[in-house]
Amino acid sequence: MAISVTCPSCKTRFSVSDKFAGQTGPCPKCKKPLTVPQPDAIKVHEPDAPTATSATGQFPTKPIPKRDKPVSTGSLLLAGGLGLGSLAAAVAARMVYGPGNAPAWLLGTTAFVVAIPCVLIGYAVVRNRDLEPYRGRGLLLRTLICSLIYAGLWGAHAFLPPESTQEMWQWLFIGPIFFGIGGLAALVSLELDWGTATAHFSLYVLVTVTLRWIAGLPPL
Repeated sequence: MAISVTCPSCKTRFSVSDKFAGQTGPCPKCKKPLTVPQPDAIKVHEPDAPTATSATGQFPTKPIPKRDKPVSTGSLLLAGGLGLGSLAAAVAARMVYGPGNAPAWLLGTTAFVVAIPCVLIGYAVVRNRDLEPYRGRGLLLRTLICSLIYAGLWGAHAFLPPESTQEMWQWLFIGPIFFGIGGLAALVSLELDWGTATAHFSLYVLVTVTLRWIAGLPPL
C-alpha cells in the first residue's frame, strides 16, 4: 500500500511504499530530508444509539413499536346490549305470538338488529391486525351497511319456495349462494380477506339460526 507524502520544504507530493513508513530520507525534488508518515489506521465507528426523535437533525433510527388498537369498548358494549336485547325479543315473541307465529315485520327488524352486534363483535375478532381498525362514524356506517345486507339475505330466504329448503341436502346448493353474498359484503365493507369474511357471516348465521329456534321458527 502506498503512502502519500508531502515535502514540508517544497510542497511536492509523491507516494512511497508503506515499507518506508517512519523512515527519514531526501525529498526527490529538493533533496531536503523528510520523514515518511505512518499509514492512517482504519477506524471502525460503532453505530449511533437508536433515537426516537430527530432533535439532532438526523432521521430517527429507533423502530416504532406496533400498538394494536382494538375496537372501542363502547362499540363492544353496544354490541353486547343489542345481543341480549335480541335474545329477550326472541323469548318474548314465542310467548306473545306462539311458536313460529311471529309477524314478518318483527322478523325483519330483528334480523337487522341482531346483525349489528354480530358485525361489531365479529370484526373485533377476525379483523386484520396489520391494518388500522375502523372507528367511530366510519365503523358505524360500515357496520350498518353490512348488517343491512346480512338481514336482506334472510329477507331473500323468505321468498324461497318452502319445498326447496325443507331438506338439509338442498342447502348444499342454496347455501353457497347465500354465503358467497354474505362473505362478499364483509369483504368489501370491512376489508377482510375471503376466509375471515366468510367466517364473519357464519357468526351471524349461527346467532340468527339459534334465535329462530328459540322463537319457535324453523332454523333454516
